[in-house]
Amino acid sequence: MIKLILKRLGLNDSIPKQYIRWANNIVYGDFGESIKYKRPVMDLVKERLPNTILLGTVSLIITYMISFTLGVISGRYSYTISDYSIQVFNYVMLAIPSFIAGVFAIFFFAFQLNLFPFQGSVDINIKEGTLDYYINKLYHTILPATTLGVLSTAGYIQYLRNDIIENSQEDYVLTAQSKGFSTNKIYLKHILRKSLIPIITFLGADKYFRWCRYNSIGKLFLESVTGQDYPVMMAMTLFFSFLGLLGNLISDITYGFVDPRIRSN
Repeated sequence: MIKLILKRLGLNDSIPKQYIRWANNIVYGDFGESIKYKRPVMDLVKERLPNTILLGTVSLIITYMISFTLGVISGRYSYTISDYSIQVFNYVMLAIPSFIAGVFAIFFFAFQLNLFPFQGSVDINIKEGTLDYYINKLYHTILPATTLGVLSTAGYIQYLRNDIIENSQEDYVLTAQSKGFSTNKIYLKHILRKSLIPIITFLGADKYFRWCRYNSIGKLFLESVTGQDYPVMMAMTLFFSFLGLLGNLISDITYGFVDPRIRSN
């Protein structure tokens, strides 16, 4: 029996031959069969990819909305009560481990207040493709996306605050002030644009796929690691690598819209 399994999986071949066959199959979208689920890996990925995109997108929007708002307030009104309050929020978010925040969010908002579901991506009794189906899917996303989004704001707020304070002391800001430009125009056109560049850089480094109870790519990856499902592990490694490259590409393209110097070059 063992010999038949080794032959079916091609494990009797040499390592170079196995690698060449695996790389050739990837070109055609064939990552092999999951050891745990006994199904093609691509089918498992396709089932969870929409949930992953939804979770990542909503989390990213929440992160940048909060980070941009609080970062601008903290940087523009530095060393005030507002700035100190935001700094306290910053340090609290940095200090809370993500798994602790996740458990607390589930316990408090799902079990105690019964505001959100504690697991899954959609109710099983709702017909797929209907309006209620998509509303329910978005409803299941709110709790994990908000938790991930809020936890990720601390670093962005700090970077944006420090850059705004530093850029507000540059010579070109003094030049704009001497020309009689309003404070709002100086912040919007000169200070804020340049301060956004480091924040955009981190767009390529965001990873919002670790919510274990949510039926996403992250959950599939964790299951493959704990269950030693190597075909799925290899596919997930390539998938996350592709996401990193895609995020860096989007960051580079966004630079041109924020910084006129890059756009002119």
